[in-house]
Amino acid sequence: MKKGSLVRVVREKLENSLEAKASDQRFPDYLFNSKGEILEIDAEYALVKFYVPTPSVWLRLDQLELA
Repeated sequence: MKKGSLVRVVREKLENSLEAKASDQRFPDYLFNSKGEILEIDAEYALVKFYVPTPSVWLRLDQLELA
């Protein structure tokens, strides 16, 4: 994966992650049902922009798959 790649969030990896356990686990449907674009990559995280009126979000690279 690289900057500009279109990705989808892998539900099983996000829902069972340490980050999910530390926050609200009611994830919006758009995370799993739409594509996002990688804006930046920093070590093992990617800043992903979804094409809905919401802020971009940092997700671990292993929680993403190419769309």
